[in-house]
Amino acid sequence: MHYTPNWNSIDSRHIPSWFQQVKFGIFIHWGVYSVPAWRKLESERYASYAEWYYARVMYNEENGGKAFHEKNYGADFEYRDFAPLFKAELFDAEFFADLIDQSGAKYAVLTSKHHDGYCLWPASNKYKQNWNSVDIGPKRDLVGEITTALKNKGLKMGLYYSMIEWESSPTHRTPSGYFLPDTIIQKYQISSETYANEVLIPELKELVNRYEPSLIFSDGGEWDLDENYVQTKEFLSWLYEESPVKNEIVVNDRFHKGMPGAHGDYYSSEYNDSEHVQQDHPWEESRGIGDSYGFNRAENWNNYNTSKDLILELVDIVSRGGNLLLNIGPAADGTIPVVMQERLIEIGQWLHINGEGIYNTRTNTLKQLISEEQKLYFTKNEESLFVFFTKWKESISFEYTLQEPTHIEFIGTNLSLPWKLENNQLTIDIPRLSIDELPCLHVWGVKIKHA
Repeated sequence: MHYTPNWNSIDSRHIPSWFQQVKFGIFIHWGVYSVPAWRKLESERYASYAEWYYARVMYNEENGGKAFHEKNYGADFEYRDFAPLFKAELFDAEFFADLIDQSGAKYAVLTSKHHDGYCLWPASNKYKQNWNSVDIGPKRDLVGEITTALKNKGLKMGLYYSMIEWESSPTHRTPSGYFLPDTIIQKYQISSETYANEVLIPELKELVNRYEPSLIFSDGGEWDLDENYVQTKEFLSWLYEESPVKNEIVVNDRFHKGMPGAHGDYYSSEYNDSEHVQQDHPWEESRGIGDSYGFNRAENWNNYNTSKDLILELVDIVSRGGNLLLNIGPAADGTIPVVMQERLIEIGQWLHINGEGIYNTRTNTLKQLISEEQKLYFTKNEESLFVFFTKWKESISFEYTLQEPTHIEFIGTNLSLPWKLENNQLTIDIPRLSIDELPCLHVWGVKIKHA
């Protein structure tokens, strides 16, 4: 198949199969914003994102951000002054990879460049001199180290890339037309034409050629950027036709305005914010363990979701045909907060038992059954139907219009379960088990085999 720079050609591509098999991935938001690592907690969606410190905190008088910044760093302390403090002195790529592997995730996505423009690799263009992780800060190629460690574990590696840069990109989102004050724009702005031709596309191609990622998570372009300015069609046709990852790469739908839900190997949402995700097109939901992607020191233990919450969200998303990309936010020193480590390990323990009902599965004609009495979620593979439930009852019962079962078993045990099928209603008896006999906690599953 040959791909040319038009949507009919690009959209004809079938997504590489690995993406819909893996189901669970880890997002990593890490950068200069990990130094201040603070934003006031607010209830609105997106309002607690600490990685937005530059554009939504340090100049904001309304949410206390400006006062916080001036008190702790000084009125003349610029965002770029945080870069030397982003040292990553305790960063261990092998530990990152081992933790992600133990979580049961099959892929990871690292923020190679967020909206602040700071690159976690030695970007070669002249506009990123002294604004990348080799020139200033860690003095290390963070993208390269994490990519190598993850690939050595047999995991897929993806890269997040911001299509915009706050210091340069105009926006409709603020009255001034820019994300930052005029003094900062005048000091650091790269012209629109220069940014598109000498930064944006060259950086994307450099990342692909140097690190050979399996996934590109674009972001920010969907707010204001025109597809011709971004050169989306030209870049994707190159990516699918000529690049070293042409047979494996998958991309999302945030390269330019109007792209979400219309183009892209998969559609993406965050904190359940998109109506575009649907069962007839691959999709992925991303979220933090708490309410921020970047590490937010304002969050306490009760701001983080429990392992039960996150496992249930994984099951829910997979039963609807999606992937869950769960974020961790390392600290500036390169350590991963222990509460985040704990959540990943507990999810991994659950997946070790129940993974056969998650990985390599698809949605089923049986829809979720949600009520006050019970929540049932269905997945399937070529051989079996899987039913996950959240409340321990004497039995579970649901409308069943598939082939009659030949065998039903409790996942993670050797127990065969009694069942009866009457008038298309399948009832499965659930055994009484002690806490020591339970195969897992929080969400349990049965496997239904049929002819």
